[in-house]
Amino acid sequence: MDYKDRNMNEIANPPQGARLHPYTAEDPKALLHGKPGIDGSRILYLDKACVVINKMPGEAVQGGDKGMIDLPRLLGEQLQESPKRPRFFPAAVHRLDVPVSGCCLFARTPQALRFLNAQFAQGKGEKHYWGILEKPGPSLAVPETGELVHWIKTDGKRNKSIAYDEPGPDRKRGALQYRITGYGDHYLFMEITLITGRHHQIRAQLARLGLHIKGDLKYGARRSEKAGGIRLHAYSLGFPHPSEKGAMLRLTALPPFQDRLWSCFLRPALTGEGASS
Repeated sequence: MDYKDRNMNEIANPPQGARLHPYTAEDPKALLHGKPGIDGSRILYLDKACVVINKMPGEAVQGGDKGMIDLPRLLGEQLQESPKRPRFFPAAVHRLDVPVSGCCLFARTPQALRFLNAQFAQGKGEKHYWGILEKPGPSLAVPETGELVHWIKTDGKRNKSIAYDEPGPDRKRGALQYRITGYGDHYLFMEITLITGRHHQIRAQLARLGLHIKGDLKYGARRSEKAGGIRLHAYSLGFPHPSEKGAMLRLTALPPFQDRLWSCFLRPALTGEGASS
């Protein structure tokens, strides 16, 4: 798919749970076994090999701090059929940062995890994001579309990544494509396609340009979000199915908290009007 020629109506109105293969997931309600946990409406896809959920800001997909919702454990307990401890807790195949929302894939078996890890390592996963960014001053001119390539180094002690313009020790190449889809009085709206998957990659690369995701204090935003999290949402995820040879699944999810600002994000794509926010 050519990035620059994507249909804007498709971006603004992604079909919930869209798949480009006639593979039918098992009934999520049946597999949840009536147990409390993740609300069924947040489960975008579910079968015995994998599960995709619409992650909330603040939830941890791996190794969460005390007090955070531990998604692998919660899903493991919710999806098990017997009261015994699950033999294999669902494992995140790709990492969504704690403050980020959107499509998140978990493998439910060791075999599925190995397969999916290999597919993403080979670049066969498709990851698309929506971002609401603080509008930069007139001195910072940002092209409408572009590809960003940086070399990213992660500081584990600070849990932060720094994007550099040139290679160096312990730096990994990071690349993404972006398109500005609209402007508001205070924000700009951006669609982002990840080409590589590095720690805090989108946040670090945008910060290198002087752009800051709304609410992302760690990477230079002016203020935090009242409800927590940041305005970065993984709205679309595609991956080869681990059990069905040749099946490519593509899932989409709207932001879990839809408000005036997210509505402003979508309006330019639908009507061509200028957003005001």
